[in-house]
Amino acid sequence: MSFLATLNEEGSYDLTTAGYVIFIVIMIAVLLLGTFLINKNHKFDAKKLAFSAIAIALATVTSNIKLVHMPFGGSVTLLSMLFVTLIGYWFGLAAGLTSAFAYGILQLVMGPYIISIPQLLIDYIFAFTSLGLSGLFHMKKMIFVNEKTGKSHTISGLIPGYTVAVLARLFFSTLSGVIFFGTYAPENFPNPTVYSLIYNGSYMGLEAILTLIIISIPPVAAALNHVKNLAVGNTANSAASAN
Repeated sequence: MSFLATLNEEGSYDLTTAGYVIFIVIMIAVLLLGTFLINKNHKFDAKKLAFSAIAIALATVTSNIKLVHMPFGGSVTLLSMLFVTLIGYWFGLAAGLTSAFAYGILQLVMGPYIISIPQLLIDYIFAFTSLGLSGLFHMKKMIFVNEKTGKSHTISGLIPGYTVAVLARLFFSTLSGVIFFGTYAPENFPNPTVYSLIYNGSYMGLEAILTLIIISIPPVAAALNHVKNLAVGNTANSAASAN
């Protein structure tokens, strides 16, 4: 790995200049290729690329804004996972996975902690790419009917999409903790699975709860719907949601 990364004193790897360049090129290439393949007519969709790039940029900025540092480790960020999941919700599963993959590459470039290739793949590729699973709920709505009152309540597909995406990332991060970092578990956590789940679940879970509460607030939900309509080109609904 000497060409892409070098071993440091802590036993992990730091990316070399060539490593940074290669991963940035991969990220850009994936975004461009994904945008090309997603469009049915194989035309370059600059609008999708622009909205995806903005969302990834916001996710990157907010990932560096730490609201809470958890006692077991990890930090609650300023809704960084939400911005990644928005791409899948807007444009579908393929766009979501492609953009989330690029986001994982970007996170790797910005602050790598590498002890092996398998760990790199699970922590940076699989874990972050899984945030694109929000695309499973692309533009969907969930309707719940109260059996007693007969009234229906509609929930945006962003809520289940975000939830599934975060749970998928939690799965891969927990798996990485069990396989690669289980030896770091304190003595009162003899089970590495429990320790990894608590370690990763504490900060991801708290951020997810805060995010779900915030996006459920009516004015916030309306604003997100307005942005969604702008992203997908539904100008009529966008104008209506703004009123």
